[in-house]
Amino acid sequence: MSGVEVITFGCRLNTYESEVMRAEAEKAGLNNAILVNTCAVTSEAVRQARQAIRRARRENPHARIIVTGCAAQSEKQTFAEMAEVDVVLGNEEKLITASYHASALPDFGVAAEEKLRVNDIMSVRQTAPQMVKHIDGHVRAFIQVQNGCDHRCTFCIIPYGRGNSRSVPMGAVVDQARNLIENGYREIVLTGVDATSYGADLPGEPTLGLLAKTLLKQIPDIRRLRLSSIDSIEADKHLFDLVADEPRFMPHLHLSLQHGDDMILKRMKRRHSRADALAFVDQVRGLRPEMCFGADMIAGFPTETEEMFENAASLAEEAKIAHLHVFPYSPRPGTPAARMPQLDRSIVKDRAVRLRATGHQLHQSHLDQMVGTRQCLLVENNGLAHTENFTLVAAPGLRPRSFVEATITGHNGKHLDMQLTTADAA
Repeated sequence: MSGVEVITFGCRLNTYESEVMRAEAEKAGLNNAILVNTCAVTSEAVRQARQAIRRARRENPHARIIVTGCAAQSEKQTFAEMAEVDVVLGNEEKLITASYHASALPDFGVAAEEKLRVNDIMSVRQTAPQMVKHIDGHVRAFIQVQNGCDHRCTFCIIPYGRGNSRSVPMGAVVDQARNLIENGYREIVLTGVDATSYGADLPGEPTLGLLAKTLLKQIPDIRRLRLSSIDSIEADKHLFDLVADEPRFMPHLHLSLQHGDDMILKRMKRRHSRADALAFVDQVRGLRPEMCFGADMIAGFPTETEEMFENAASLAEEAKIAHLHVFPYSPRPGTPAARMPQLDRSIVKDRAVRLRATGHQLHQSHLDQMVGTRQCLLVENNGLAHTENFTLVAAPGLRPRSFVEATITGHNGKHLDMQLTTADAA
């Protein structure tokens, strides 16, 4: 191979940072290299990264393999000890041109300790603004507005891979958004590890809602604005204003719920209750009835009883979560939850299957309700499109990045079918 190949796991923030990594590596003159941007959210994510690294080495025996991301930050020794890995970069180092210069890289075949280029992520106090021209393979553009997390949910290893919360200054976010819009993007997605904590460390303490308002005001050519994920307990007045009054703010919010039982939420060290979650959903739907919700939920958390599990499933039903992302609980070494009484893995897996079945039923109901409606679609690169409420629609043969008006005629259980009404050259 030649050039730089990037393999990305995990969240939209990683997708964005992979573009930064590619640009910085190419700027440094790196060639014949594979960058693996890992995720640490579950043990399965780490396993998949290790598997991908081994496959990359088999297929590219002479390439330099550089591993980075959250798993590399929090489990640096694990990756350094892999014979297939040549360099391990921390989450801070991966975004710096100097990390990819030939003079900064170790020789091939060195000992594990010599492969490490990983600092103390907790010592990082700022997130430098990054400028990317495009997001490879995506028609929607992601912008990093925040990094790290000040909360310590008992199940979560991510703060140890990302550090404490820090925000990108508002002006830099506006500049990045304008740059991407000028390069042909019409939909912007604001991303972060704990995006709704945005601004607490900046002068004047601007909020995520205010940032979104500012972007839409200063850049009229943004046709759609989304948030990648939010913690509903941190939602601010400006965010509710956008929900109520701004048609370019899309009617889809992805919530970090994690569970629906108050005792489990306390043991997770979450800051919201079941009632808080339901009240937020009701308030948002009161402002914008067409709002569609996604959510993350964990099945099989330590000490979870059958009744507690049912509370999680019933919360998803009461809130009518159309896009439910279910994670079987995965103990992460070094987290408090890993030291709690664990459930048998068979119970964890069974509950994940059952919770996914609930999510499937809710998704089917959502698809049913979409039939007969007229929707504005943004066409993707893979013969699919997204509605404003982030529902997939089959759109074969249509030009990526174009907007079309369509009537929803049915669905196949996974995505909607449509009849084209008008096409937009934008």
